[in-house]
Amino acid sequence: YSADRFAIGRSLVVDDVPRRIIAVLPPSFQFMDHEVSLVFPMRLNRANIPLIGFCCQGLARLKPGVTLAQANADVARMLPLAPAKFTVNPGFSLKNYTDARIGPKLLPLKDRLVGDIGKTLWVLMGTVGIVLLIACANVANLLLVRADSRRHELAIRAALGASMGRIVRELLFESVLLAFAGGGLGLLLAYASLRVLVLSAVPHMPRLSEISIDPVAVAFTFVTSLLAGIFFGLIPVFKCVRPQLAGALHGGGRTQSQSRERHRARSVLVIAQVALAVVLLVGSGLMIRTFQALRRVDPGVSHIAELETLPVYIPATQVKDDALAIHMEEDILRRLGAIPGVSQAAISDTVPLEGEGSNNPVYVEDHLYRATAAPPLRGFHFISPGYISTVGSRLVAGREFSWIDTYDHALVALVSENMARELWKEPKAALGKRIRFGRTDAWRTIIGVVADLRNNGVDQPAPPIVYWPLLMRDFGAKDLAARTVTFVIRTPRAGTAALLADLQRALGGVNSRLPVANVKTVQSVYDRSLARTTFTFTLLLIAGGMALLLGVIGLYGVISYSVAQRTREIGVRLALGASPSGVSRMFIRHGLLLSAVGAMGGLAGAFALTRLMKSLLYDVSPADPFTYAVVAAGLMVISALASYLPARMTTRIAPSIALRSE
Repeated sequence: YSADRFAIGRSLVVDDVPRRIIAVLPPSFQFMDHEVSLVFPMRLNRANIPLIGFCCQGLARLKPGVTLAQANADVARMLPLAPAKFTVNPGFSLKNYTDARIGPKLLPLKDRLVGDIGKTLWVLMGTVGIVLLIACANVANLLLVRADSRRHELAIRAALGASMGRIVRELLFESVLLAFAGGGLGLLLAYASLRVLVLSAVPHMPRLSEISIDPVAVAFTFVTSLLAGIFFGLIPVFKCVRPQLAGALHGGGRTQSQSRERHRARSVLVIAQVALAVVLLVGSGLMIRTFQALRRVDPGVSHIAELETLPVYIPATQVKDDALAIHMEEDILRRLGAIPGVSQAAISDTVPLEGEGSNNPVYVEDHLYRATAAPPLRGFHFISPGYISTVGSRLVAGREFSWIDTYDHALVALVSENMARELWKEPKAALGKRIRFGRTDAWRTIIGVVADLRNNGVDQPAPPIVYWPLLMRDFGAKDLAARTVTFVIRTPRAGTAALLADLQRALGGVNSRLPVANVKTVQSVYDRSLARTTFTFTLLLIAGGMALLLGVIGLYGVISYSVAQRTREIGVRLALGASPSGVSRMFIRHGLLLSAVGAMGGLAGAFALTRLMKSLLYDVSPADPFTYAVVAAGLMVISALASYLPARMTTRIAPSIALRSE
């Protein structure tokens, strides 16, 4: 209505039902973390509601002072009162309801919306903290080198009357200034990165659009920069600024002793950097292994990139007769199959791999159940003939449905392979067995066994599933026709705008009043099930790479400075007959020693800390030996290279020049 304020009172036709607009919600309105365009009233008729039925979710606000435990207790008190208010389900008795031991399960809305994303965010927060520590250690190392090179200058200033406090304040000011400059640049980078993150719409990241660089984030950055600048700026202060600083004006062994002490401080910082880098690299390796394990999982659907889905709902106001509604779906199916490039098309009540569908008890004829016992819940899917082959699954045994089965209301069903093995040990043994939904329903013969489908996502086990025809009689004490369905189309044109236009024309050719909306590829659903793992492993990989780079830079700097400081010693060694390669190996050994000590500490820390990532891993142990071995070996190789490059400079030093160096 072009934002017309007088839209209230006008009518919309939704699913062939005129509806009057009574209110306009703000554009920011969300329900259960989902954007909505239309909100309808829920109308329930108590006379038509069975006693046992899980159709809806309830949303309530606790009274002030009432705890969740008290609310659960109140619901538990009301459950025994339900049989007096609602009709017992056909084929069930009141005793079935009592013995089912239905209980309350109130959950905080925040837990429902956010779930366990907090674990992922804390892992990423820890990762960022470790990178910050490594970067600060690197800066502290540079400040140590700078302070060491300025010790003569500082000694002169102290001799001329500058107080220790003034020198300390100046050094800390330089450190804090560097920290604030880095923090400010980080805020700019964070703002740009956040824009990219929001536009990418990472699934499973709740309220992503509301994340922003707010005053709290700016204050956090300011405080973090200040503390980092002070804490790591104090390291060179303690090592280089002392009351005896004036002693630096004189040469001698004492100065050399202090230089060795500062060298040890730099070595300790490098060891800490390497250890922290190893922790991140192990975490990154575990997430890479997890991602690889998920990519190897057979989802039960092949050539996913070629599958497009089109949801359709045929309301009873348009087609009253159930059989005619299914005929209309078959007509749409034929037109979709005739689109150029489409090789196959079929119908299901859900999108493959999206985790939708219902779960209900299934009775098995050759299994005994106590009169008061309910059988296990199974996933229910309603499919058309050709669905199994269209999605690229396979029949382990038996055959698919036919349209004759559908229109003749044949008493047939398909089951998943894991359900067949659970009940009859072998898939072929399931053929000819009979199952039913309710206690009074007609028995339906299993005519086929379908390979397992990871319908809840590739990171979740394949659920046991029963497949039913689209049209059935006496199903749950009533006739059933699948009117809300999804057409699954196999074509190399999946995801293209041209295919969408062809789908609109095909659907409009059968019924122009059926809307085309929410068309998506199965590839997008598959990627969404991997999105959380991909997001976490990408950030950990970036952080691990940064940590490794910073650690290597720190190691390179320490070895380079050591070579520069020991130039005279190198000249003496060379003059006395030491080979240049032997001198180089001495520095390489020093670098490898620092790396080895850091690596051992890092591996021990990773073994303890990566257990916190257990919920993020799939088919990989937090103590995976392969990951630990690869990280350790790779780190030693890179450390050897980082040590070799500055050590190689020793081969270019002429002894005569080295002996004259200060």
